[in-house]
This record gives sequence, structure tokens and C-alpha cells, in this order.
Amino acid sequence: MASKKIAVLVGSLRKDSYTRRVAHSLIALAPQGLELAIVELRDLPLYNEDDETDPPPSAFAAFRDAIRQADGILFCTPEYNRSVPGALKNAIDVGSRPYGKAAFADKPCAIVSVSPGALGGFGANHHLRQMLPFLNMPTMPAPEAYVGGVAGKYEGDELVDESSRAFFQKFMAAFAAWVEQHAR
Repeated sequence: MASKKIAVLVGSLRKDSYTRRVAHSLIALAPQGLELAIVELRDLPLYNEDDETDPPPSAFAAFRDAIRQADGILFCTPEYNRSVPGALKNAIDVGSRPYGKAAFADKPCAIVSVSPGALGGFGANHHLRQMLPFLNMPTMPAPEAYVGGVAGKYEGDELVDESSRAFFQKFMAAFAAWVEQHAR
């Protein structure tokens, strides 16, 4: 299998977020053949079609280029008010424009939602699953990843929960196969 580049989008902007820790764990546990890198959302201004000029704002262009260069996308998101954080929704809006030229089109993807609560970000996970078909993104159906009780799975930045480690490895192996099957 040829190496595949994966853009990791972390919905939380906080440097020390549990979602970012999970993303780093998934990167570390990915099987050979996947090259994962976090594409930062923090520098993206709020999408406004009035700013869609030729050339587009540099932050928009850089983000879109990073997405276009990827063979797949891994969404790691916390849940804010039973949905995705505004920063992640904004990134999806930026990457989906201009209409007909979406950087996300045809990129296989997977979703990992994270929460200190028991539901593991179920609402955020499913809101993403509602958006992604519109972008023509083949979304991995299983295994689904809802990381609940995340605070108890880490000591500092270190993943100490062995059942989570085993699940993350299984999830990433399934994602590697999904990307191989669907990447162009």
C-alpha cells in the first residue's frame, strides 16, 4: 500500500484540549502507510463570501491547499452544545467554497468525537455525519468512535487506558483500509 497523507482537523482550539490529545494518540497509533498531520484551524477567519476574491485570502488558500494535498481527512472533535465547535464548522465552510470547487470533495474521512461525559460527543459526531455527504466525502461507517470519559484515559499527555489504546489501533487500521479503498 502506498503511503497516504491524512489531514487531521481538531475541532478544539485549546492547546491542551483532550481532543488534541486524542488526535496525537491516533497519529502515534496509526499503521504504517498513513502519514497524519494536524492542519490548524486557529488562523482561519470567519467565512464570509464577500472575502472570496481572486486570489482568496491567504489563510483560506493555505487551508484549502492542505486539504487538497491530503488523501483523506480525520475529524477529531469535541461536542459543544450537542454539535460541532464553531471553529470546525467554519473550517468546513472555508474548505467547501467556492461552490463547485470544494477542497473536501471525494476525500475519504472518519470521525472521532471526544467528551469528558459519558456520551462521547455523540451529537457532534452525528452532526458531522449529516454535513459530510453534501461535500461528497465517503465517511467511514464503522467502527464509530465516541470517546467518553476522556479525562480518565490520560495522565498528562500520555494515554494510559489500555482498552482505549487497543480501540484506537483498531480504529486506525480500519481507517487505513477505508482510505485505501476510497482515495483517488
